[in-house]
Amino acid sequence: MVAEPEGPEEAPEDRKPLSDEATSEFALPKGLVPEPPPEPEGSAFTVPEGLAPEPAPEPEGSAFAAPSTYSVKDSPPAFTPAYGVPLSRLPHNAPWQDRMRTMLRLPVGDRPVVPEPADAKGETGPSVPRVLDLSLRIGELLLAGGEGAEDVEAAMFAICRSYGLDRCEPTVTFTLLSITHQPSLVDDPVTANRTVRRRGTDYTRLAAVYQLLADINAPAHEVSPEEAYRRLAEIRRNRHPYPGWVLTAAAGVLAGAASTLLGGGAWVFFVAALGAVLGDRLAWLCAGRGLPEFYQFLVAAMPPAAMGVLLTLLHADLRPSAVITGGLFALIPGRALVAAVQDGLTGFYITASARLLEVAYFFVAIVVGVLSVLYVAVQFDAQLNPEGTLSPVERPVTQILSSMVLCATFAVLLQQSRATVLFATLNGGVAWVVYASIAITAEGSAVMATAVASGLVGLFGQLMARYHHTSSLPYVTAAIGPLLPGSATYFGVLAIAQNNLDQGFTSLAKAAALALAIAIGVNLGGELARLFMRAPGAGSARSAAKRTRGF
Repeated sequence: MVAEPEGPEEAPEDRKPLSDEATSEFALPKGLVPEPPPEPEGSAFTVPEGLAPEPAPEPEGSAFAAPSTYSVKDSPPAFTPAYGVPLSRLPHNAPWQDRMRTMLRLPVGDRPVVPEPADAKGETGPSVPRVLDLSLRIGELLLAGGEGAEDVEAAMFAICRSYGLDRCEPTVTFTLLSITHQPSLVDDPVTANRTVRRRGTDYTRLAAVYQLLADINAPAHEVSPEEAYRRLAEIRRNRHPYPGWVLTAAAGVLAGAASTLLGGGAWVFFVAALGAVLGDRLAWLCAGRGLPEFYQFLVAAMPPAAMGVLLTLLHADLRPSAVITGGLFALIPGRALVAAVQDGLTGFYITASARLLEVAYFFVAIVVGVLSVLYVAVQFDAQLNPEGTLSPVERPVTQILSSMVLCATFAVLLQQSRATVLFATLNGGVAWVVYASIAITAEGSAVMATAVASGLVGLFGQLMARYHHTSSLPYVTAAIGPLLPGSATYFGVLAIAQNNLDQGFTSLAKAAALALAIAIGVNLGGELARLFMRAPGAGSARSAAKRTRGF
């Protein structure tokens, strides 16, 4: 009899384990298919099975980025005009005014970009707002000094380009300067503006600003923004080259020279000078009291007219018409008129309209001032007869000398530097010789003679400006003094005072035609100088010129 063991024996380690069916009481019987597991709980907006999800939206980016459906390989060819794309040539030896003006007439994308110079020290350039502010301050001085809008834009663009800001767009209107810089199409633009509130005539300051611009644009002369700000502050602080009493005396001599130019003698010179001095002092008094320029011109025109009326009432054997006309020469706004027509011819119509409106206000002020005095004279039966002055008087030597004196005193009134007064005087003498040869000696059209003479003034003035790399205003504005329509203005006002409205308005229209002939002639002479006196390598045609057909 075999004895049973006392306890269960332990299975060896390599024994096959029992299956789950044999061990788990929850095991499924054989032949039963298990149910699929339930779907995991998720969002109520889960896309049902079998429905394709929407494509992911494009990431947010720049509005100028190419769309995802754009393919460079399948893109249409770029449009090329039938006449081709003009090539702009910018020679480095050309004046900076011409180069900047040419670039401004090109679209931003077509302007040639100058590579930035490598900086060995790794320093960054001046900040964008500082460069924009510097260009606005310099542009303000130029615009307030009487420069044309295109020249102001060229100067502002030249400053930005000199400091490495190529993609700039300056905008100039009559009272507002604005400039925008956008580094690339995907960057935000930076815009700054400045308002021109005060205007003054100081061509010495204007020449100093142009010298600063020439130094900034010179490749061999490095002017930092801090140095430019310092020099700009010095230019603003500089006193005028001539004191107030010299300006008043110059106004009197100018009126006397103009009266002599129209046939007056020594006494006419003295009386016209006295009337102009009184008018100038009254205008300074009104300016000190804060009156607008309209009333300053109105008051300044009254003393010369009163002097002419006084000579008539005293039955003096003088030319009262020459006295009154001579006093008007210093008041006619020839500088503003030339700038207005220049802006209109170069496409700045808003600025040209504002300048012409300013000229019209000044012209109306002169007419009202003279007309008020003449109306009182007519009530006192003053026999004002312009017939004696209408007949031209030929005194070649005296008139040439008078025209040169007129130009010299006009240059002093414009606060020109002494170095430019001589050339302006000679330029005005040549202009009067040409005008008198056509209008008086050859008995030709006064309008045509004025246009030809002023064209020569603009041509010589622009050549001198290009030679000295400065503004043409100091060489041009004073030289057109003998051509100003003082006589036609006075005759029109006198006819209106005598109730001859048709004759009066006809004479005033002639004065306006003469003024426009002066402005167009000056502008045409400057354009001819830039067109034919070109630097080598500038090409045969003027690049980047605007071309429209009027529709």
